[in-house]
Amino acid sequence: MAAIDELVRRARQRFKRLTPPEAQAARSRGALLVDTRTADQRGSGGSIPGALVIDRTVLEWRLDPTSPTRVPEAANTEIHVILICQEGYSSSLAAASLLDLGLVNATDVIGGFEAWRAAGLPVNR
Repeated sequence: MAAIDELVRRARQRFKRLTPPEAQAARSRGALLVDTRTADQRGSGGSIPGALVIDRTVLEWRLDPTSPTRVPEAANTEIHVILICQEGYSSSLAAASLLDLGLVNATDVIGGFEAWRAAGLPVNR
C-alpha cells in the first residue's frame, strides 16, 4: 500500500463520510457544502448550485473561525462543513485537516462530485 493510501485511510477513520444524498439532506438542515475542485474541473463537469467554492490551497484559512481571512459562514467551530472534491480523496484529507483546526463537524462526500452527479443531484452546467 502506498503511503498516501494509508494517509487517506487514517484520515477517513476520523469522521463519518456522507453519501451524496446524505450530504444533500444535511444541506437542507443547514450544513455548508464546500466545493474544493479546481476551476477547470468545475468548468468541464459543472458546479453544484449553492455550494461555496473555496480553493483547496486556502481552505483552512477560509474556514478557521479565528482567521482574519475566514468566510462569513465560518462563524464557529461547530459549523457542519461537508467538503466535496472530484472523486472523494483530497476532500478526505482536507476534512481531517479541518478537524485538526477544531472544526468538529467536518466531513466529506463519498465518491466526490462524480458520485454526486451520478446520483442525479443538482448540477449547473
